[in-house]
Amino acid sequence: MNTRQTSRLRRGAAIVAGLAAASMMLSGCLYAMIPEGAEPRPSTTNAPDTEGVSAELLPFYEQTLEWAACDRGGAMFDCTSVTAPLDWENPAAGEIELAVVRHQATGQPVGSLLTNPGGPGASGRDFILDSVDYAVGADLIESYDVIGFDPRGVGASTAVTCFDAADMDSYLYDIPASARGTAEWEAELTERNAQFADACEANSTGILPHVTTVNSARDMDLIRAVLGDKELNYLGYSYGTFLGATYANLYPEKAGRLVLDGAIDPAVSGTEVGTTQALGFESALRAYMQDCLDTDSCPFNGTVDEAMADLGALLAAVDRTPLKNDDGRLLGADSLMTAIIAALYSEGNWSYLTQGLEGALQGDPYVAFVLADFYNGREDGVYLDNSTEAFRAYNCMDYPVEDDQAAQAAADAKLAEGAPTIAPYWNGPDPCAVWAHPPTGTRGEIHAEGAGPILVVGTTNDPATPYEWSVSLAEQLEEGVLITRVGEGHTGYNKGNTCVDDAVDAFFLEDAVPDGDLKCE
Repeated sequence: MNTRQTSRLRRGAAIVAGLAAASMMLSGCLYAMIPEGAEPRPSTTNAPDTEGVSAELLPFYEQTLEWAACDRGGAMFDCTSVTAPLDWENPAAGEIELAVVRHQATGQPVGSLLTNPGGPGASGRDFILDSVDYAVGADLIESYDVIGFDPRGVGASTAVTCFDAADMDSYLYDIPASARGTAEWEAELTERNAQFADACEANSTGILPHVTTVNSARDMDLIRAVLGDKELNYLGYSYGTFLGATYANLYPEKAGRLVLDGAIDPAVSGTEVGTTQALGFESALRAYMQDCLDTDSCPFNGTVDEAMADLGALLAAVDRTPLKNDDGRLLGADSLMTAIIAALYSEGNWSYLTQGLEGALQGDPYVAFVLADFYNGREDGVYLDNSTEAFRAYNCMDYPVEDDQAAQAAADAKLAEGAPTIAPYWNGPDPCAVWAHPPTGTRGEIHAEGAGPILVVGTTNDPATPYEWSVSLAEQLEEGVLITRVGEGHTGYNKGNTCVDDAVDAFFLEDAVPDGDLKCE
């Protein structure tokens, strides 16, 4: 059977911010820090940096931005749109729009700090508008104009568009008619993938072949230039580390202070990505289970191994007999696994996972659907973003097609041994096999020669971007410096570890580079 590991990088740091209970107060926290009576800086537009720009790209690089206040209840936010080439190799072929938000420095600004929350497909614009003080620490908010943007294909930028809400519900939540693992099951899911791919091609106005990380990195250089910055200062989470490393490789002379948190290893294949992630989520699930068993409210009993076996039995049970939700949807094993994955992004979300699993054991799928819906960007039957569509578009263009049956068999064996709870629900037909355009991306080490020091932050039990990837990326980069956060959850900066936060802040504020790799307990 031709299968592909299912990547779970979706939504990156944004999923942590959204699920954490404190996230509902994020904007209020920020404005509580601003002195009473303080006035925001007048909106400013700087002269663009056009040094060394070719004649064919000059019309894009010399554009002047027009800023307007954004409606999020905070006067410190303003928004604009940047026009970029559809095809960077052929700038005359058309244009796209990039949505950009700026949170102006609360103190004296030292420059701009671009951010990306991950995905691929998470909205960087909404990430800053909704949770700027989750995205960056207080000292950076004081000193930098914090910039969020929706990459090409995403959100408020020229976007990938595929299904309406009803068809997306069917695509993400419907239970296959055929038994898992059979040829009929594979054919059914392949047909669903083909319908999705056809809808994306029909509704995305010709942008699909140009939705790539390389093009998005080039867009970042354009944003840097039209902001008037000579160098790019950048904080990227999860997939955003691949975007930042790609930028440093393309524009080492323009790389300023770059921090890559929760790294992706650019040299690993799609199959390896999926397998390593599955092992990471299994490890995080075992850590959750031990924590759950140490409480009086855990719905499981016995040892961790016994509790994991019981969880496996629950997944098999809902796979055989899905649970009906009040809205008529059925919770099968795939949606329950999505709920589990969503909660494992942050240790602070483990209580939600307990509620979801307890409900499922009692035949009530409500909380599990809440978790799965958040992961899928769904609320009250409405999809709040296009993260599913953009995620698929980027991955299908970035990752080369794989057809190595021996490598797949080895990956399957490794998955079954190292992630026995997750493994039965991880593999499926490759959705990119029916994508409308062949991939243009390659996998290989990124050295970013000449870019200067780049900080890479890795968390030891990060399930979505396993720690070994941060180690690998830091070693690949010509001047990579590894900061290790010992702990649970996805990404490490601004998560309460003073050692990590101080090192990152000092790098951005003082250009201070740690003397060698740093371990933060």
